[in-house]
Amino acid sequence: MSEAPLLEVTDLVKHFPIKSGILIDREVDQVRAVDGISFSIPRGQTLGLVGESGSGKSTACRAVLQLIKPTSGSVRFEGQEIAGLSRRQMRPLRRQMQMIFQDPYASLNPRKRVGQIVGDPLKRQKVASGSDLRKRVQELLERVGLASEHYNRFPHEFSGGQRQRIGIARALALQPKLVIADEPVSALDVSIQAQIINLLDDLQDEFGLTYLFVAHDIGVVRHISDRIAVMHNGKIVEHGTADQVCEHPADDYTKQLLAAVPIPDPRESRERRQGAGAAG
Repeated sequence: MSEAPLLEVTDLVKHFPIKSGILIDREVDQVRAVDGISFSIPRGQTLGLVGESGSGKSTACRAVLQLIKPTSGSVRFEGQEIAGLSRRQMRPLRRQMQMIFQDPYASLNPRKRVGQIVGDPLKRQKVASGSDLRKRVQELLERVGLASEHYNRFPHEFSGGQRQRIGIARALALQPKLVIADEPVSALDVSIQAQIINLLDDLQDEFGLTYLFVAHDIGVVRHISDRIAVMHNGKIVEHGTADQVCEHPADDYTKQLLAAVPIPDPRESRERRQGAGAAG
């Protein structure tokens, strides 16, 4: 008997109303940001959710975490239905479900020192305080490739890659089981992207983490994912193992995403683009 998945999403829908009117707002249409998607993630594995900007990936992540309420559908975490839970009911689960945000420049409070940023989750959840809090934060900083003396610095003193490492340390502070990484490397240089991907890989092995890894670059997603779900216009159009999706794509949209991945050899890159154009 196989173990139940850590996260199971079924027919998840999130529509945003379009309203019109001056004195009385009335709904005239809907934006179908997420339109009935289903997937599951076994413990310790990574699902890559890939698609262009506007495909609904980030909305799906926020609906999974109940940061926005889904229109309908089911989200089960460790077998417990969490869709529709109140903020207070979700509070104990927040320790187990954390998020790494896309923009390392915008996701860190510029007025707070690194020690405060990483330590806030521990303080809010009353896990640690005083010297114990400082020790834990410094250990986290070292684990993500920073120095313990960075504790008292401000975010503006760090590079983009270092800021993202701070964001990762903050996400890991409460030892979560599920980490949702929403385009965590898209704002970084290519060389730094590889470092962050390798770090996330190492942390997964060390802490037994389960990832929902979101990106628009299917080449990046392939390196870290066990399975890949391709999202387009609010729907999942293809879902399979990373090798299946990347080596034998079934959907034309997936083929277009693969054709957009840079290849060092110009001739091979040109031939692939021509092949994708013929397939479309």
